[in-house]
Amino acid sequence: MDWRKRLHLAGMARAMPRAAATVATPESATTPSASRGVRVSTSELVALETAAREFSFLPRQPVHSVLAGRHASKVRGRGLDFEELRLYLPGDDIRSMDWRVTARTGTPHVRVFSEEKDRPALLLVDQRINMFFGTRRAMKSVAAAEAAALVAWRVLMDGDRVGGVVFGDKDQTDLRPRRSRDAVLQLLGEIERRNQALRADAPAGRGGAQLNEALQQAARLAHHDHLVVVISDFDGHDATTRELMSRIAARNDLLAVIVHDPFLTDLPPSGDLVVSDGELQVELGLGRDAIRRGIASFADARSRELLEWRRTIGVPVLPLSAAEETAPQLRRLLGQETPQGRRGRGP
Repeated sequence: MDWRKRLHLAGMARAMPRAAATVATPESATTPSASRGVRVSTSELVALETAAREFSFLPRQPVHSVLAGRHASKVRGRGLDFEELRLYLPGDDIRSMDWRVTARTGTPHVRVFSEEKDRPALLLVDQRINMFFGTRRAMKSVAAAEAAALVAWRVLMDGDRVGGVVFGDKDQTDLRPRRSRDAVLQLLGEIERRNQALRADAPAGRGGAQLNEALQQAARLAHHDHLVVVISDFDGHDATTRELMSRIAARNDLLAVIVHDPFLTDLPPSGDLVVSDGELQVELGLGRDAIRRGIASFADARSRELLEWRRTIGVPVLPLSAAEETAPQLRRLLGQETPQGRRGRGP
């Protein structure tokens, strides 16, 4: 790959890149074989329905899952969920008696159930220009679309409503949660529309302003007991972003899927990199140790800050690489696939 190509970095007017860039040339995106990973279609997102059967958002996760210990986030149909077996207490309903355990132990035991709640899912899907970047396999915008499709199909399979906020650089589309296949297809169609509109020569966007606007809308739609999944690289995040996410997490289950590309952590050994926000540009000499240390320091600090959200605001964080297949990563990140490839039990 020629690293001297001009890369369009949205939201970047200084030497340290805050956002991401596209390495796809206009010519490479004109043929179907070359455009795979650059653009995404509704048919490709629909095809992920089968893969969505291989993970879940059940509250009882394996101990190594990022969701382990979360409160009862039921992304399942309504009904009764077995909670525990305990000794009989005066006043307990005799119909809840577990006669087998009682006979075996000689002590009265009852089975305790809790009612499952309808838990709609609201997916915030970032399709801003900063997501139109990829150095391996796919653009971040494509990886985000794939993750959104997998989550949407999984939620629908579990009998809950699916909606979303799909946002670009200037505006967003709000889709209120509904429990139907058509609702998922409408969401995927909107993701495709915004994904197909991304162009490397697009003007600079609004930075974090549109991200915060999408979060504000999510806070209005998800009053309580929702599963809110934000799928973004979180470019332009600020104190307002943290405050909005804390507000949403206070009454809902919030999950941050941070889409990233390995470019900043795996720079080419030499060459010059020209970055631009569409108006200003700067050349970075990647052969210079000072430049490489500066980029590495920036990338490390940003990564640590985002991953710290789990501790500082109590939001589970899933780092999703655009350079790897999305479905296996979600299984692994949710603790349902071990590093050796063994999958945990499904729902």
